[in-house]
Amino acid sequence: MSAQPEAVVWDVPLRTRFRGLTRRDGVLVRGDAGWGEFSPFRDYDDVAATRWWRAAREAADVGWPEPVRTHVPVNVTVPAVDPELAHRIVSGSGGCRTAKVKVAEPGQPAGADEARLEAVRDALGPDGAVRVDANAAWDVDTAVARLAALDRAAGGLEYAEQPVPGVEDLAALRRRTHVPLAADEAVRRSDDPLAVARLQAADVVVLKVQPLGGVRACLELAERLGLPVVVSSALESSVGLAAGLALAAALPDLPHACGLATAALLAEDLVEDPLLPRDGMIEVRRTVPAPRLLEAAAAPPEVVAHWQSRLAAVTGRA
Repeated sequence: MSAQPEAVVWDVPLRTRFRGLTRRDGVLVRGDAGWGEFSPFRDYDDVAATRWWRAAREAADVGWPEPVRTHVPVNVTVPAVDPELAHRIVSGSGGCRTAKVKVAEPGQPAGADEARLEAVRDALGPDGAVRVDANAAWDVDTAVARLAALDRAAGGLEYAEQPVPGVEDLAALRRRTHVPLAADEAVRRSDDPLAVARLQAADVVVLKVQPLGGVRACLELAERLGLPVVVSSALESSVGLAAGLALAAALPDLPHACGLATAALLAEDLVEDPLLPRDGMIEVRRTVPAPRLLEAAAAPPEVVAHWQSRLAAVTGRA
């Protein structure tokens, strides 16, 4: 790898509160191969954040494997919003025929999830696919009941992403529900990600390039898991999303739409032509930040200080 690359700190608002955030920030790094992104969330410690740094350096210094497809089908992501906004998000999603709907938002009644799913189904029509993401919010018994209700409200779920914490709970739930299950945190936050396959805990695995250490690391993990893969974002800018598209484009098989249309959640982006869907697909391409947009997204001093500290912590580990 090259020496320490050029680094630019950025900070932009979100259109809607998502993952408890109203803004997204991070660092762009430029190396011999182009631009990469380093943007671990605050709840990732320095050891875990080192994988995010490896992904950024792979993008900037090495580049990615050759693609086997030029476009990737994607889902629209629907935050825990009211039904009217959920309907508008799906209707204005650039032709996405799959919707990933956030459920189990703290502080919201259960009925809000059903109402949101009904609105999403209405916007998609009967032939669209609906998946939900509970971010490990439930225990197994609660998940059994909630998934049955959500499956009815959605007119059928494609799958439920990580409804319970841990691979053992996921395996137990899979034996008690007909709704297919996808493993996310049970892979990217686990010291033993292969347990998902070994315990037959999921029907699908969700892989995210930054948390798992890069495109090549994800390709190796996907091969070892032997399960269908959905590539998803970590709420990156379009610079970071390009790595997710590179992974989805390099996988031998891609049976499901990927969660890579999240640039739509950003009120501002860092590239002139953001990675947004057209006819439910995103073109596989590298992205280059625009100087004027980087200037507009310049982070305040306290955010810059945070990222300087994070970089200092991870660069010695990578």
